[in-house]
Amino acid sequence: MVSGSASFELSNQVGEPLTGRKRTLILYPIAVSEIYTGEEIDVKKQLEDLLIYGSYPKIFKFSDPNDKKEELIEVVDSYLYKDILLLDNIKNSAKLRDLLILLALQLGSEVSLNELSLNLKLHISTVEKYLDLLEKVFVIYKLRAFSRNLRKEINKTSKYYFYDNGIRNALINNFNPLNLRNDVGSLWENFLMTERMKLFHYKRVFANRYFWRTYDKKEIDLIEEHGGHLHAWEFKYGKKLPKAPKEFLDTYRDSSFGVINQSNYLDFLVEVDK
Repeated sequence: MVSGSASFELSNQVGEPLTGRKRTLILYPIAVSEIYTGEEIDVKKQLEDLLIYGSYPKIFKFSDPNDKKEELIEVVDSYLYKDILLLDNIKNSAKLRDLLILLALQLGSEVSLNELSLNLKLHISTVEKYLDLLEKVFVIYKLRAFSRNLRKEINKTSKYYFYDNGIRNALINNFNPLNLRNDVGSLWENFLMTERMKLFHYKRVFANRYFWRTYDKKEIDLIEEHGGHLHAWEFKYGKKLPKAPKEFLDTYRDSSFGVINQSNYLDFLVEVDK
């Protein structure tokens, strides 16, 4: 068994010699499915903390919010870029940090590489390289657009999410309580998207994941393709229950649609078939 936090170093040193003779296990931040003990209150009483401070294991040791903030800021300042700076000969982390801040502020929205390139004053190929590196060290991950049958479907854009809400909030230095924030919907979406990914990984469910949007702005947050079917999910922090876009259901007749909010999110995060 070979373990460690430096994913580049591990893959470079042990990846190729063990081709066909290894299995890679990804250890994500603590999952809701691990916290859940059968009592809903165990998770629900921690929900706001999970949305604000995330679920890095060490965060659970602290009860004082200031300790949680200091730990997350330390992770961002000292460790977040370690693999990239050491192993890809990048001398200055300023551009990486600026890129991550831009992604944090666009959480849940489609990302334009051209716009990132202009804002950062970097060539678009460099932006693409940085995004790829940040994915490889498990800071962010990409969700691509779903498109098959409708001409008006967007099919060449992507969204980026963070593996941990706490890291995202540390990047923009915003640990305000939910009632003082204007990005609760984005935090909720990132939380559900990432927790669902953890669940599928640990349950060994192999699925394709997308978002869906048309040029006339009809959209669905998450499309899961597994078991020969499409499962569409819309995420709402409040009680609003939007209807499925008629165009989607008419076009993809083997699909289902559901809304995940505070009343039913726990089932969604501990059971694959929910």
